[in-house]
Amino acid sequence: MSLPHAILTALLEKPSSGLELTRRFDKSIGYFWSATHQQIYRELGKLEADGLIRALASEQPARGQKKSYEVLPAGRAELARWSAAAQDPKPHRDTLLLRLRAAAVVGTEGIEADLRRHLALHRRQLAEYEEIEKRDFPPGKDGPEDRLRHLVLRAGIDLETFWTRWLTHALEEFAELPAEGPQSR
Repeated sequence: MSLPHAILTALLEKPSSGLELTRRFDKSIGYFWSATHQQIYRELGKLEADGLIRALASEQPARGQKKSYEVLPAGRAELARWSAAAQDPKPHRDTLLLRLRAAAVVGTEGIEADLRRHLALHRRQLAEYEEIEKRDFPPGKDGPEDRLRHLVLRAGIDLETFWTRWLTHALEEFAELPAEGPQSR
């Protein structure tokens, strides 16, 4: 149920067209809640049908013109209700961790190279987040909205920092494994 709430959040930050929303998902919201363009457009239709958003009146109606949307009071109320509700954390599922567990019984072929690839990906993502932090959150930018947005970005930075440290440690462990590694039982 979080995609509609992500869209409501984005529209409250700035009324937007579907295309503008998909671009914003690709550049910011998508770092922590991804959605395809089709999912976003489908959800916009549902939110409008439910009376939570509406298309803004166009200055010059034209066929095929993009519609911009804004959040209605009912949408703001729904987002406030959802935001205030308690939610349990979701269990972490990661195929890399499951593959390592499997490698313990069937052998480690291919795993080390993939650990290196994952490390490079996480390092790149960490560098991107740190650049966003430097650009968007300079010292003194500490209004309540900025502080909360920065907190979300810090979560991404901290997670990428965890993964780069963990993957570095995992590769150190691989270096100490016997050449033949675990075998099938």
